[in-house]
Amino acid sequence: MAYIDKYRNYLESVPDVIERCRASKKRPVLAYTSNLDAIVKWDVDSFNRLLERYLEEEPCCEEGEAVGSMQDFAKIVSYYAVNGLGGEVEITSGGVIERLKDYFDIYYGLGGTCAQGAAALGTLGVPVLIHITDRSREVAKWLEDKRIESVKGHRSVPIKECVTGEKPLIHLIMQYDKGDVIRCGDREYEVPVSNRLIMGYDKVHKVMPVRQDFLEYLEEHAQMMCSYDISGFNAIVEPEVLKERVGQLAKHYRTLRLRNPQLKIYFESAHFISAGCRDLLYDTLAGHMDIMGMNEEELVDLAGKKACPVDKDDIRSVIKGLDYMLELYPVKGIVMHSKDYALYYGKMMEGVDVEMGLTLGSLMSGTRARIGRYGTIDDCRESLKLPLSPTGIRFAQALDEMELQHEAVLVPSRYMEKPRYTIGLGDTFVAGMQLCFM
Repeated sequence: MAYIDKYRNYLESVPDVIERCRASKKRPVLAYTSNLDAIVKWDVDSFNRLLERYLEEEPCCEEGEAVGSMQDFAKIVSYYAVNGLGGEVEITSGGVIERLKDYFDIYYGLGGTCAQGAAALGTLGVPVLIHITDRSREVAKWLEDKRIESVKGHRSVPIKECVTGEKPLIHLIMQYDKGDVIRCGDREYEVPVSNRLIMGYDKVHKVMPVRQDFLEYLEEHAQMMCSYDISGFNAIVEPEVLKERVGQLAKHYRTLRLRNPQLKIYFESAHFISAGCRDLLYDTLAGHMDIMGMNEEELVDLAGKKACPVDKDDIRSVIKGLDYMLELYPVKGIVMHSKDYALYYGKMMEGVDVEMGLTLGSLMSGTRARIGRYGTIDDCRESLKLPLSPTGIRFAQALDEMELQHEAVLVPSRYMEKPRYTIGLGDTFVAGMQLCFM
């Protein structure tokens, strides 16, 4: 059966969903990290001048490698750019950020999966409760003037009441554009896909502190939660620290399950997770979450490290990788999102229209890519003029002809060859997914 485009119908249902949420006083909860993104205004000529001065070897990046110098920056960022990859690495020198100002303009924005997701939902008018780690004025301003609250002293309060005098936690973001030509010595490379690299100059998230009053508030008000979107674990690099944090949270999740059996817990993965932490994290969380979310690069990376290589351009290979993931991590289902489509694979959940979540997540993410900010409902309506991805349509048709071990729902994206913005697209997609749990 060919894909039936339901984008407009689902979008027009959003005001009713929001009204039900407000009337019932139920809301999505997003956690755990926030930061301030320092976004580099990409200019390929400036980048090539930087490479001419600092690139001393072929573009490359080993797992766990950090940016401690401009030479590290040159070889690592050029590696990601020439391969069209997205990902995360650590910056260990503030001097690198200062030196970049000689080559690029830098502007600032909101960072963190849960923070960006809350801002995206808040822009639509959805009431949200959020846990934030960076409570600086610079971060809070992006979350104010929306129906977004956090917890302070066992009370739900507007974000502005949570502001402290702390300095913001900086994550540097580099975007690169499809078609740009990167010069590495005497060789030239064309960027195959528009993407971004995140570089964190941030010690706080290495322990990912979670406020106890926030956890206790949720346990006391578990019935008001319709979904719990958790992320941010990728910043932890020490296994002992992760063991302590997931131990604390596993007990918390068990309590929530007892008090609200209908609650849906959604874990969004991340491209860079320390090799020493990966198995501990997934093995522990798999017993508590309903849905594991990831983008196509994360699936390729995670399955490949488990000796199950995935070709992201072949839907049969993608499904084979997802089958393997569900064997390893017995969650209800996996959501995989990409520039061409969004896919749910697993067991259908009673009372949940997962196609709605995939569609609205794709539309909200595509709108952000198109206009460079979180979209209103009117902004999303404008995005309906974009065509459906030919690759997404082709994958939907192929999926319909396959024999599957699990149930599958695939929604083609509204497609842009060269998006205006590539930052926070996955975070915005995850926000849209929460609408199907409301």
